[in-house]
Amino acid sequence: MFKHILLPTDGSDLSLRAVKLGIELARTCGARVYALHVVAPYHTISYMAEMLAATEITYTRDATVRAQQYVAEVQSMAETAGVACSTDYVFDDRPHEAIIRAAGEQHCDLVVMASHGWRGVTRLLLGSEVHKVLLESEIPVLVCR
Repeated sequence: MFKHILLPTDGSDLSLRAVKLGIELARTCGARVYALHVVAPYHTISYMAEMLAATEITYTRDATVRAQQYVAEVQSMAETAGVACSTDYVFDDRPHEAIIRAAGEQHCDLVVMASHGWRGVTRLLLGSEVHKVLLESEIPVLVCR
């Protein structure tokens, strides 16, 4: 059925529940998984170049460490389940585009991701990355709540 499943993760409990479901599905299908974390790039306005450089370096270092931890947790879960797993993280302002691009580049045939269930003004202001992936993806997307 499915051979390569993309598991986007943000490290949240809800995201990890979706990852767990994706890994179980991969084990059942004999598929492999690809864990991806999308990091928002550093953006700021500063009046001193030195402040900007130091802050950007710190942000990038901390974000990279978190990203590595998130995908390492997915890899550990996959190894425990006996599922082959590769991982990566990318910096991108548009997580849904990074997810769709990764699915194509990695030849994934399913995306399993969590819906954070934002409602009202929060959803209006922040949008829904899941919704954007659903609208733009050319492969199936399984949304977990």
